[in-house]
Amino acid sequence: MPLDPQFRAILDTLETSGLVPLVRGDAEQTRAHYRTLSLSRRGPGFVPEEVASVADLRSPGGVPVRVFEPASPGGFTLIYLHGGGWVVGDVETHDPLCRRVANRTGARVVSVEYRLAPEHSFPAALDDAEDVLHWLRSQYPGRPVGVAGDSAGASLAAGLAIRARDQRIPLAAQLLLYPATDPAMTSASITENGEGYFLTRRDMAWFYQQYLPDGTDGAARADLTRADVAGVAPAIVATAEFDPLRDEGAAYAEALAAAGVPATHVFARGHTHTSVTMVDAVLSGAPVRDELARALRGMFKASVPA
Repeated sequence: MPLDPQFRAILDTLETSGLVPLVRGDAEQTRAHYRTLSLSRRGPGFVPEEVASVADLRSPGGVPVRVFEPASPGGFTLIYLHGGGWVVGDVETHDPLCRRVANRTGARVVSVEYRLAPEHSFPAALDDAEDVLHWLRSQYPGRPVGVAGDSAGASLAAGLAIRARDQRIPLAAQLLLYPATDPAMTSASITENGEGYFLTRRDMAWFYQQYLPDGTDGAARADLTRADVAGVAPAIVATAEFDPLRDEGAAYAEALAAAGVPATHVFARGHTHTSVTMVDAVLSGAPVRDELARALRGMFKASVPA
């Protein structure tokens, strides 16, 4: 299947305007570039999707979060960890996506502005996510809590699910959107789709170098391909046909299933990295997003005793 026409048009515009590659110089320059790309999709007249309320708060541990209350609440809470190679992105760049997730699932979405690399390498971001998990469990005792994220954020969500298992903290679900699981970048798709689809192999290598610098044990500790995943929360893993991370995401879904974890793998044909989560630009991703929302709602409801 060819690349989704809507994303193809966006990618062509980015290329002709000199706005790719994503990585530009150092971390600060790359952050500014990514933020400009993300916010540029909200042109004049842009109106954010309406939710019941939005609040910027901090956990008792000092981690900034943005809380989205859905229009029709279902009594669930979802921790959302944004993508961006552990280096870029924030609650503002992922605001449209979190609004959509809240309304489509009925979950209270808590978007975490975790510390970024290289200033804060592994495991700082994961520690921030865990801090928010403990806070939410105290805020909403007995209510189902799940974790979610895209790309680097999906790797953090998976890591948080493993920590929750180790601490015997029940999670209702984990939603992993094209997760980055393999710091060694050994899968076929990282080469097959490593150029020409926005996120490149070179970008990923640079991101990993910031997050897992040489001379530390970060790469071994963050490597989800070697993780013991038995007993983690039920999972939904989404991968995309033209994504460099396609194969490692699929392999993680298979590893979860092999370990006895209920795992649903949603494959987005014609799509690539970020296209499904660009709710304000790639409307053709709606069927995939709806499928993911249905699956997540089902896992939340299944976690509530009859």
